[in-house]
This record gives sequence, C-alpha cells and structure tokens, in this order.
Amino acid sequence: MLLPEDLSLDAAEAAFASASRASSTLRGYRSDWTEFVTWCRDNHHTALPATDIAISRYISALATAGAKVGTISRRLSTIRFAHKVRNHPDPTQTARVIAVWEGIRRQLGAPPDQARPLMPPLLLDVVDACPTMTKWKTRDDEPSLSGIRDRVLLLVGFVSALRASELAALEVDQIKPHDRGLVIELTHSKTNQTGDLELVVLPWGARQDYCPVTALRHWLTVAGITESLVFRPVSKGNRVSSRGLTPDGLSRLITQAVTRAGLDATGFSAHSLRAGFVTYAAKRGATSLQIARQTRHKDLASIGIYTRIEDAWEENAATQLPL
Repeated sequence: MLLPEDLSLDAAEAAFASASRASSTLRGYRSDWTEFVTWCRDNHHTALPATDIAISRYISALATAGAKVGTISRRLSTIRFAHKVRNHPDPTQTARVIAVWEGIRRQLGAPPDQARPLMPPLLLDVVDACPTMTKWKTRDDEPSLSGIRDRVLLLVGFVSALRASELAALEVDQIKPHDRGLVIELTHSKTNQTGDLELVVLPWGARQDYCPVTALRHWLTVAGITESLVFRPVSKGNRVSSRGLTPDGLSRLITQAVTRAGLDATGFSAHSLRAGFVTYAAKRGATSLQIARQTRHKDLASIGIYTRIEDAWEENAATQLPL
C-alpha cells in the first residue's frame, strides 16, 4: 500500500482506506512506484517529495526508451497519488512537467488500439463452432464443458457488454432472476469505485440456441457451480476448476474460439464482445443513451469511439467511386 505508515490508522480505518482503490489499481500503483523510486535512486533524484525536474526527466527517459503514452500517463497518476496521500504538492502539475508531457503526447500520441468488434453474424458463427461433446477412448463421451463455457462467455459477454475484468470477477450471487431474464448486480467497476449498485440486464433471447439466459443457466448446472466465480478453467479431463479465469485468460478463450471457427483472430480479445455490443446496437438504431444504460459509460462520447470506424463506411461517397 502506498499509504504512509505514520497515519496511525486503526484496523477499521485501514480497511476502509484499502478499499478506496480497487486491488488491481493498488497493485499497479505499487509496481509503478517501485520503478520510479528505483529510477530516482539511480539518477540521483529524491522520489518523495519529487521535484518537477525529476518528473520531467523521468517521463522524458520513458518516452526515449519507447514507453507508450498510456504507460507514461499511468506512471504520472501513480506519482500524483503517492504525493497526494502524503499531503505533498502535486509535482506533475508544474509548467515544466506539463510542457514536456504535452510534447510527448503530441509526438508519440496515437489512436488507442481498438479491439475488433465481435458481433452477429460473425459472433453466431463463432458460437456455433464451440464443441458440444468430448469424446473418449476409455470412457463414455461427455458434454464438452469447455465448449459450453465458451458458448456462455460469448453470448453473455456480448449481451451484457461487461468489461473483461467484470466477466472474470462475476460471481453466482450477483445474478438475480427476473421475469424478463436475468439481472447482474455490480457494486464495483472501472468507473464505479464507491460501491454504488449498477444493474446489467440479460434478456431472454429470441432464439433459444443463442439465448444468454438459457446458456448461462445450463453452464452453471452442468458445471455444478452454485457459488463463487462463474467463468472457470476446464481441464483436459473435462473437469471444472474451483479457481477463476483472469481477463487475459478470457481473451485467450475468445481468440481460440474465433480461430476454431476458421477465422483470423487478429485483433480479437475479451473486449471485442463489449465493443461488438456497442457497434451492433448502434447499427440497429439504438441511441447512445440507450447503449450507455447497458455499458454504464459515464461519457456518451466514449461510445462514439467504438462506432466511428463502422460509421465511416456508411453512406460515404468514397465507396461509390467507379474505380
């Protein structure tokens, strides 16, 4: 934890202070802070409180070494956080640092890498390619638990538009029945660090073969999952693990599923399902506000990032040139 030891927090205060940031965020802060402290020591600078000279030279060194803009931005956030919790002035907001940082962004900035959207009809082809049975030489054939899980991941991931981290952390007790399908209750997310209740709906599908509610209930039943994490590894022996999958693990499953369907998996990841939902919903006439009700985007402009590449091809004169 980056909190100073001399705050003399009691047990309750320490627990609440630890909950002020997601555990993954704190892990990132600790790693970044350790790296910054090491750089300061090697380059004869003080890490805390840091001078603006140290900060500007540090981010310049990162940029020169080939660090991405997003990585440098995260390091600045860590430095800002470390100073804030110790009641030191923010050294990242001086004219010197701002000028250097703006120059780095101007020279190295590039559009963020966007996951390829996975949406119908391609999504349904990938779902159909999921294996249904596991065949054995020494025992009776069994339903393929990995195939059933992948099917659920694709359908639930698409319709729910959950982030990869939210899919990986999804637990059974977050899923509530409803007359129109299921409701997923979230109390923490990337944009919700205060524990406010957020609701994500999973409606009944028009076609049972592609219904996320039916698929999810079937997976929980055949996998024998009654509590804890929903998405889990399946062994080569067709047995479900008690541990959960990581966001990176979910992305690997998506790329494997796309490849299994005979398609090029380049650019696909677990985020492709969320991107696919936004893009597909927009193409079918949903408004940004309606899409945000499911995705929980706080900034409606963010939704345009997913849709503008597809929109660029619609009613564009360049596609009608007789060349």
